[in-house]
Amino acid sequence: MSVPAFEALSTPWAPHPEVWVLVAGVVALAAYAVRVIGPKVVPAGEAVVTGRQKRWFVAGLVTLWLASDWPVHDIAEGRFYSVHMVQHTLLTLAVAPMFLLATPTWLARLVVGDGWFAGSALRFLCRPVVAGPLFNFVAIFLHWQNTVNASVANPALHFGLHTLAVAAALLMWTAVCGPLPERRMSIPGQMVYLFLMSIVPTVPAAWLTFADGVVYRAYAGLGVDAVQDQQIAGLVMKLGAGFYLWGIIIFLFFRWANRHMAVEKAGRTLTEREVLTWESVEAELAAAPPAPREHI
Repeated sequence: MSVPAFEALSTPWAPHPEVWVLVAGVVALAAYAVRVIGPKVVPAGEAVVTGRQKRWFVAGLVTLWLASDWPVHDIAEGRFYSVHMVQHTLLTLAVAPMFLLATPTWLARLVVGDGWFAGSALRFLCRPVVAGPLFNFVAIFLHWQNTVNASVANPALHFGLHTLAVAAALLMWTAVCGPLPERRMSIPGQMVYLFLMSIVPTVPAAWLTFADGVVYRAYAGLGVDAVQDQQIAGLVMKLGAGFYLWGIIIFLFFRWANRHMAVEKAGRTLTEREVLTWESVEAELAAAPPAPREHI
């Protein structure tokens, strides 16, 4: 590129109060839930939140802040679309699952509990057959030419689109690492689900990588080679995000295989949920069981 990345890093520090308010708001809500609500609903003797959940929360919060504040925000919005792609990847494939892993089961049950419309809507949107296509539709919409060009010129729209991306990612990841066990698919189902999630981004990634001209006019004339920049963005979307999801799939496979071998050594028969068949995966994609009723 004609302008090295370090020149973008040398731009003066710029405050982003909306990011600080967001991070502070997440911390305040988490503290209120753990310190005020938790002790009232969690049975005596049980931990309101575990050390593992605390670590995931801190990791998610730090990643959210790094992906949204200076200098990443400024480089992504004013210099390199490839950095913008890295930003989206962090928000949807790292921040979202980290926050789900940080959420206690009791808190999730309160959020999606029976008896109110929002909870019913969330239970519907978390179904894999809904959340998966929705996540990919949002991803494609966010990389549409008009959307990108408009968001670069409108910080409020840019912030809103990032919020939409994280919300869609939270719904998508619920079937893999959500806090409610009955909402998670079996390990074989999770592997197929994530494989499908890795295929759809290939289309916009290939479009960016092999486009002859500048796709996003908002990134033209910024002192960089816009075509080369968008090619790198396509590679980030395809290879970076794809390898990340495939890494999780491989981890899940070995986890499932080890469990399979342990079951065989114990002389136990695998349950239907543990057997990897397309029929079982298709059934899980088509329907997820409703959350059990709890009187808290």
